[in-house]
Amino acid sequence: MTTVNPANEEIWAEFPAATEADVNRAVAAARRALYAGPWASMTATARGRLLRRLADLVREHAAHLGEIETIDSGKLARETRSQTAYVGDYYEYYAGLADKIEGKTLPIDKPDMHVYTTRVPIGVVAAVVPWNAQMFLSATKLGPALAAGNTVVLKASEEAPATMYEFARLVEEAGFPPGVVNVISGRGEPCGRALTAHPDVARVAFTGGPETAARVITNTANNFAVVSLELGGKSPILVFDDADIEGAVNGIIAGNFGASGQSCVAGSRVFIQAGIYDEILAELERRAGQIVVGDPLDDATQVGPLATSAQVERITSAMTSVVSEGAAIRHGGARPPQFERGYYFQPTIVECPDQGVTTVRKEMFGPVMSTLRFATEEEGIALANDSRFGLGAGVFTGNVARAHRVSAKIRSGIVWVNTYRAISPIAPFGGFGMSGYGREAGVDSIEDYTRSKTTWINLSAEPMANPFVMR
Repeated sequence: MTTVNPANEEIWAEFPAATEADVNRAVAAARRALYAGPWASMTATARGRLLRRLADLVREHAAHLGEIETIDSGKLARETRSQTAYVGDYYEYYAGLADKIEGKTLPIDKPDMHVYTTRVPIGVVAAVVPWNAQMFLSATKLGPALAAGNTVVLKASEEAPATMYEFARLVEEAGFPPGVVNVISGRGEPCGRALTAHPDVARVAFTGGPETAARVITNTANNFAVVSLELGGKSPILVFDDADIEGAVNGIIAGNFGASGQSCVAGSRVFIQAGIYDEILAELERRAGQIVVGDPLDDATQVGPLATSAQVERITSAMTSVVSEGAAIRHGGARPPQFERGYYFQPTIVECPDQGVTTVRKEMFGPVMSTLRFATEEEGIALANDSRFGLGAGVFTGNVARAHRVSAKIRSGIVWVNTYRAISPIAPFGGFGMSGYGREAGVDSIEDYTRSKTTWINLSAEPMANPFVMR
């Protein structure tokens, strides 16, 4: 396979396209490491030390990894560098949890029986990550999986896998035994299908689109693998008329044009209360006109290229649709004229009469926001919940009671109040509905990579009773 630099459309790297035989070899290596060798007998504390070492190496090489990710995917270098450095905190967080996985002693209702539970590794984990935040999305899977004692086969994005291969070098340098972490690259067929359907895979952690997720679920019908899905979104941002204007505008800009709009939590449905709608929209137009679109390696750039030509074509087609659907393009809506090459698209604001407009219903995965007005709190909540997705949401208000009231009624896995796109290894991340199920990050996620094991010990000095003599 080849990968293209989205900033100039030039092929810059080649990668192996894994066959089914390659997948089998990777899973076999993970299975061997799980049940034999140093990893199988390693203490939880020792696993934590390896994860801390990996965290240090990720931070040390953040600039190098970030630059590779930028060339490969088009993400801004200043974002990839800082995000990669912060990824080190995820590995450090799970390093601390590695020896905190505890069982229970049960007050059993049988005499002379001592019964306790332990948490044991679930097995070989298949981790599938997309191109848009590979270092972050791999950390939310590998961190808890490795802390719990599992082994992993990580399928890198077929669009931009370079960073994962460089990351694999750091895993080896950190001292993880062979077979514990395996990185492969390949297309959905046969690589993705063979991996998620493999009989020796016990857990699938997938981030991507709903259409692919449906195939993943089908693939696991025979291996009964536990599945977690972190999928797309059409996250709403509600701005009430008592909100701080500057803070709300900054949140909307961050939620839509941050990461060039290529974020699963992009707040692309912007609902503004009627009393401040015109003021907010005018300020958004002004700010959008000031955004610097350019080379993602240049720190002055604020919006870079999209990752693929297909994304640009899809968004361009949507712009034609929205006008016929009664929407107005208030800013952008086309490729920037100053670029002869590269997958660039202008920061775009679409003013919509209702939620039937294409850009409101479909995930654009680009720098496109749709604005709509609402009158009452109840209407705003109803509009926010009128979606198949439910990953993130934003609420901007100066009323504390309203903040709690509205956030409680919005059906999404994450709600940000007077902020947007904040993440932490301590806070669970995941969605409702078509945004998937399962949670990544947080204390509880580590248990998702274990199974409960119950041990019964007969403490009686007498031999076990004759099973055919009833008492």
